[in-house]
Amino acid sequence: MSKVGSLQILESFSEAMTELAEKVGASVVRVRARGRFGSGVIWSENGYIVTCSHVVGRAGSVEVGLRDGRRLEARVVGHDPYSDMALLKVDQTGLTPVDVGDSESVQVGQLVFAFANPFGKNPSTTSGIVTTAKAMLGWGPGAHENFIVTDAPLNPGYSGGPLVDASGKMIGLNAAYANSRGISIPINSIKTTVNELVNDGRIRVAHLGIATDAITLPTRLASQPNIHQDEGLMIVEVEPESPANKAGLVVGDILITFDKRHITSHNDLRHLLTKEAIGKPTEIGILRAEKLITLSIAPSEDTDQ
Repeated sequence: MSKVGSLQILESFSEAMTELAEKVGASVVRVRARGRFGSGVIWSENGYIVTCSHVVGRAGSVEVGLRDGRRLEARVVGHDPYSDMALLKVDQTGLTPVDVGDSESVQVGQLVFAFANPFGKNPSTTSGIVTTAKAMLGWGPGAHENFIVTDAPLNPGYSGGPLVDASGKMIGLNAAYANSRGISIPINSIKTTVNELVNDGRIRVAHLGIATDAITLPTRLASQPNIHQDEGLMIVEVEPESPANKAGLVVGDILITFDKRHITSHNDLRHLLTKEAIGKPTEIGILRAEKLITLSIAPSEDTDQ
């Protein structure tokens, strides 16, 4: 390829990236809460804005700064601390919502751009590639799966801003930066959470009333034909008057199935404790003194959400 041809390609690419920044930047806002600044994404024309839960926290008032310089008071519709997402609402119409993509199609090596606007008026962006399309992050009951990990730098204030693909469609919400990697919540999870927050104002989840530790089962147990799994959750605490207490669970029991589905991690159980499970008698399988026992439990609603 000639030098002229190469320059034309670079110029075209540069122009395309400038156009993308202009397009996406119109949907990126500043979020100010508790004296701290972060970013947010305009979700809908009628004033819904998505950001990170840790940006908003338990703030009583939140200010949103638009690119045109306007500052609007926002109310917190609700938040989901598990996914680190919050939904805000401003009394304003005619806003420019972000184009929403599909995180299921994200691939390793894909070019991505992280946007932010922590200072208002002038959005900023960094770029990189997807290094992991579906990463498991964290441990214990707060562990999350399917995060998007990129090498796009996330500077201070980038939390709550959008991660977009080369066409400008949002595929994730920037949440953290660790070990030189940007961590983003997949857009498909955001869609589900937004719908639930709009409808219910909060994320309704089921509650068993137990604290657990993930353990590896002894080979003699794991190999039994009625178990067929290597891990389980050992119960280390049972709350008084909780669904677990009423079902007869005790410290030392090992939970291995819930609703006839194998439980090998905290994440397995958390994904089953949805609002549909609240009040529903459900069969659970536990190991007690190395014997498999089946019990029935009716999860309650987690009121701490």
